[in-house]
Order: sequence, then C-alpha cells, then structure tokens
Amino acid sequence: EFASVPVINAGDGAGQHPSQTLLDLYTIRQSMPIDGIDVGLLGDLRYGRTAHSLALALSLYGVTLHTIAPRGLEMPANIALELRERGMEVVEHPNVEEAIKDLDVLYVTRIQRERFPDSASYYNVASSYRIAPDLLTGVKDRLMILHPLPRAGEIDSAVDRTPYARYFEQAKNGVPIRMALLHEVMK
Repeated sequence: EFASVPVINAGDGAGQHPSQTLLDLYTIRQSMPIDGIDVGLLGDLRYGRTAHSLALALSLYGVTLHTIAPRGLEMPANIALELRERGMEVVEHPNVEEAIKDLDVLYVTRIQRERFPDSASYYNVASSYRIAPDLLTGVKDRLMILHPLPRAGEIDSAVDRTPYARYFEQAKNGVPIRMALLHEVMK
C-alpha cells in the first residue's frame, strides 16, 4: 500500500522483528517439530520486538507459551489478547524457576537498561532474570536456550558451554535466512 518495491521489516522500534523470527523458527525446527512444544519468553516482553514477533508466529502452531517478565515489562495487552484469540495457551510466571523445567525452548531477551530511571533499579531487576548453570538442573534434555543477541549479562557465560546454549547457532542461521529473504525480493 505504501511502497512500490518489496520491503523487508528487519525491526521496527519496539514493535516487531519478523526477519529475526524466521531464523528463530528455523533454529527450533532444526532440532524438533514446533507443534506441541512449550516455549518460554524471558525478559523485557513489553519493548522486546523479537518476543512480539516470535509469540505471534508461534501462535500458528500448537505451542504453549510461558511468559516470564518483570512487573511493568510484561507482554503488551494487545499482543496477549491476540495470542489468546488465536487459541494459544499463554501461561504467565513470576520467575524462570517456576517454568524452566517444563520448557522445550527458552527464549531470553535482555532487560533494557534505558527503560529504568537509574542503575540500581535496573540491576535489581536484571539480576533476578539471569540464566546461570545452576538453574539448568533438572531441565528437559532437549531444552534449547535462544537469544537474539547481543546479550548484556542475562545469560552467564558458563551457560555457553552447556548443550542447551543454542544462541550462537541461532545467530549463524541468520546469514542464510536473510540471504533467502534478499533473494526473494530480488526476483
């Protein structure tokens, strides 16, 4: 309607990031069928555009969505409503410990420092939403931890050495997915 040439949405502020979602889905699909899995979204779900796009895409599958966010940074009401209208089961959790053992995928996004009035408030919240190796005791063997990167301390670097850390593979998948998108619009 507004452009006479193809446009790829590669992120629009705090709205959506559908090109990231394509590589997120691809990364998940490489390891397991998407239908019927439990996916956790952890972090800033209010302003996290990758979480918005991924949640909406996952609503096309039989996924149970678990949201874990600090107070005030929960999934926007309009997106949560749309997910439920699409028939998606959305379960809100106050902390990651409550949800992680049920998850097949944990999608971590950063708590955005710029959303807090001061450093003390930010660090108080961010430290409560951090993934460390001790949190991974008793999780499903097939758990995948994803992150759109760059990260800002929300995943302990020791997690990188676990079989659950799949965010570097996810980032690597960004190249062929975005090449395919460019190929499609250049036809």
